[in-house]
Amino acid sequence: MTKPSLIALALFAAAGLARAESATYSVDPSHTFVTFEALHFGTSTIRGRFDRKEGSVTFDRAAKNGKAEITIDIGSISTGVAPLDTHLKSKDFFNAAEHGSAKFVADKFAFNGDKVSEIGGTLTMLGKSAPVTLKANNFNCYNNPMFKREVCGGDFETTIARSQWGMSYGLPGIPDNIRLLIQIEAIKQ
Repeated sequence: MTKPSLIALALFAAAGLARAESATYSVDPSHTFVTFEALHFGTSTIRGRFDRKEGSVTFDRAAKNGKAEITIDIGSISTGVAPLDTHLKSKDFFNAAEHGSAKFVADKFAFNGDKVSEIGGTLTMLGKSAPVTLKANNFNCYNNPMFKREVCGGDFETTIARSQWGMSYGLPGIPDNIRLLIQIEAIKQ
């Protein structure tokens, strides 16, 4: 085999290895939590979560790119206070009857070494879409002894202005800025 042929073969093999790094992970709902925090009339912080979510993440540590799609069931909102949950599901806030889910689709992954440091994409809620960037406070992959597969995940956060999605009830007493905290683990498929 000639030297140019060997170089071409080596480049082809290296390209194949880089593509082989891309993997798809299914969100583990028992280790994934979407929570929010809102200041209540400048006095205390109200916290809540969405109990049902699903999705998948595909990323390639070698190529430093990825894609994520996460769907959140709005009707699964829980603050621990039933009347507040009912109000949050109403037209004043999430309008769960007409908009039963929110969806985050990300296609901008930033890495620090082989760890995801930031994910950018679009959050669609109440029929409106706006850009959102989630910063990773923590990220890791490990071989799960129970699943016998790799699991990747981390702690992500951002602050959004709820008025971007038309949720303006209670402003300014209930602030526009809402802190989102997402703890996610996903299992390699």
